[in-house]
Amino acid sequence: MSKISVIGAGSVGATIANDLMIQGVASEIILVDVNKKKALGEALDIYQGAPFCSPAVVRAGEYSDTQNSDIVIITCGMARKPGMTRLDLAQVNVNILKDVAGNVTQYAPDAVYIIVSNPVDVLTYVFHKISGIPENQIIGSGTILDTSRLQSALAKRFHISPKNVHAHVYGEHGDSQFVPWSLAHIANNHVDNYKTYSPDRERIHWDQNYTEVEEFVKKSGAQIIENKGATFYAVAMSVCHICKCIYSGAGTALTVSTMMHGEYGVEDVCLSTLVLVDRSGVRGKIMNPLTPEETEKMQLSAQKLRAVIDQIQF
Repeated sequence: MSKISVIGAGSVGATIANDLMIQGVASEIILVDVNKKKALGEALDIYQGAPFCSPAVVRAGEYSDTQNSDIVIITCGMARKPGMTRLDLAQVNVNILKDVAGNVTQYAPDAVYIIVSNPVDVLTYVFHKISGIPENQIIGSGTILDTSRLQSALAKRFHISPKNVHAHVYGEHGDSQFVPWSLAHIANNHVDNYKTYSPDRERIHWDQNYTEVEEFVKKSGAQIIENKGATFYAVAMSVCHICKCIYSGAGTALTVSTMMHGEYGVEDVCLSTLVLVDRSGVRGKIMNPLTPEETEKMQLSAQKLRAVIDQIQF
């Protein structure tokens, strides 16, 4: 038996629950929301597709129903509205998270917690401070989606499968994120050398277009919101991927948000680096060497997050 609880039955939470069932990640999926009617409707809608998927039970529940969950995914919170500052959003969602943490952790103290709500790095930090859950059991979804956007963008440029693109987004899930290009490789070649050795060299247009690619990655979410009002499909897939990596137990390298303890000169904030994830949650960080310029970008990202953390009440 595998059990995952999703706190928040909005577009992101419901899509995660649906994807978990379609992909056969869990045999029991619990949806919890302050709007119980919404959670019930989403659970019924998802479960009625069960005959087409791996056997799974999907149901709405109370916090007490999260007991014995392997994984708890927190997606609840307010979306940023026009005129609302990032700090405004942070405080509102910190208040929501405090209520959620106090309720769910008493029933599922041994679960691995995945924080998805935004601003995800700030909320992951707050969850560390208020939940009493061991540090290795807390994962922020961080830049895993940004990394997916980066890999898919590079794959298109280089005419290769995204699975052969090893490039990642570090830092904040936000404007101060960055790509450590010194570590970016495609099919065992550094990103700047791949064109030379590729059979597609005539079709590849690459001239160290770092800024252009990074800007695309940073603006992708806003572009989607502008066109359809919200983002939820890709983030749901990324969270399901984290769950599968936890269950596999093999130790998978993911760019997720975790507490920093002096790595790269960063301490007492949560942001994304490459982390090994397994059944225990966070096995540890992979300390890839960054250039001095990349290390500086990491520290600047941490400073921006720290400035928000220092202004919120929790």
